[in-house]
Amino acid sequence: MYFAIEGVIGVGKTTLSRLLQPAFKAQLLLEKFEENPFLAKFYEDRARYAFQTQIFFLLSRYHQQREVVPETLENGIPLIADYAFEKDALFAQINLQGDELETYRQVHEALAEKIPVPDLVVYLRASTDVLMQRIAMRDRAYEREMEWGYIDELNRTYEEFYRQRRWRAPVLVIETDHLNYVRNPDDLKWVENRIRQTLRLPPFQSALLPEER
Repeated sequence: MYFAIEGVIGVGKTTLSRLLQPAFKAQLLLEKFEENPFLAKFYEDRARYAFQTQIFFLLSRYHQQREVVPETLENGIPLIADYAFEKDALFAQINLQGDELETYRQVHEALAEKIPVPDLVVYLRASTDVLMQRIAMRDRAYEREMEWGYIDELNRTYEEFYRQRRWRAPVLVIETDHLNYVRNPDDLKWVENRIRQTLRLPPFQSALLPEER
């Protein structure tokens, strides 16, 4: 069993991954975004540092997934990742253009063929205003100057990516604006059950549907 949790910056991917780990007795694969030396500069000057930032992320995510995913699954250990490999191309679509974008796409396409596909992508959806509130609450230094417009553009790009069915795995959409799985155990249990339903992993309650909450 291998599923990835996806969504826009601030939606709560890593938090949910950690909270779900005990329930699924899974190993975690967490994105190492803090290791990117260009990230803080990127938020200061997107045009200048976009290509360096994207290429670093692409290679870092590729090496991480190539090392961790096959070995974990071969050992029969469930795996939860707080990102899917496709997300990198999604960000590049926003941040790169021209020859840089074309170069990036060629590299990404070659690497993606070697990456195991998750059994499921859990897409956490939130409104841009809610995302900005969550970003402000966690107060990461390099995110303090993050613009509403950038997050909104990213949010719309995620939505289009989903509508075009560009994730290689099946997708489960979770609306998170009114969920608080950190403080409300019932919300966390509901998310867990939706994942179990989709993957047909017992125990789950087949009658527990979103509109019945």
